[in-house]
Amino acid sequence: MRRLFSSFVRRFGIDAPRLAVRPHVPWYWRWIGMGLVIAGVAGVAWVTYDFGLMYGGFRKSEAAHLRAGLDETVKRQQAELAELHAKTAAAERQLQIERATYGDLARQVKVLAQENATLKEDLAFFQSLTSTSKEGAISVNRFRLLPEAVPGEYRYQLLLVQTGERAKEFKGHLQFVLNLQQDGRKVVLMLPPEGEQAANNKAYQVSFKLYQRVEGSFRISPDALVKGLQVRVFEGSSNAPKLTHNVTIS
Repeated sequence: MRRLFSSFVRRFGIDAPRLAVRPHVPWYWRWIGMGLVIAGVAGVAWVTYDFGLMYGGFRKSEAAHLRAGLDETVKRQQAELAELHAKTAAAERQLQIERATYGDLARQVKVLAQENATLKEDLAFFQSLTSTSKEGAISVNRFRLLPEAVPGEYRYQLLLVQTGERAKEFKGHLQFVLNLQQDGRKVVLMLPPEGEQAANNKAYQVSFKLYQRVEGSFRISPDALVKGLQVRVFEGSSNAPKLTHNVTIS
């Protein structure tokens, strides 16, 4: 009995636990409420983010529009640059063509001027020669010996002249006797070499009536130095020279 009374007092007495009365809420209303709360939090977060982008100037749509504009500007500038490159290349090619043309014309003018000066000099020389020289005489004039770029190679130039208005055609050949200094001693070299028939060597044959320019080249040892030479002019197949002309080279 006592035990029953004690149990009753604990349940309904002063020390009894509090009783809370709550209204019953269906589960779907609870889910709807939670969804509204989540949506509100997401909305606040989006508004904050968008405001931050707007404040910082990094709005996505504006950035995309700006990037599109920059891409278009870059494409346009690249097209203009390619066009400028093409125009520059065309201008450079045209300039090269004009320079080449100008160089060719300048060389032609120089050559013509030299030829004109040579012809005038020849004319004056022949006029003075025919008035003072003996009929049918042969002479060597304007001898030049020019070293080439390769050591030991030389180019020679000379003018053979026969005086007289009714001079017959002269046919013969040339021979050069070179006086060289090599290794401290004197050396004599004949061109064409001894034993070779100069009369049959086309490089040394001459045939003219009034005058003939003769040009050629020869090679000696690179360590040899030309001190002088003698030009011999032979008529026909004769072994005795008709004319000898000595040249001293300083």
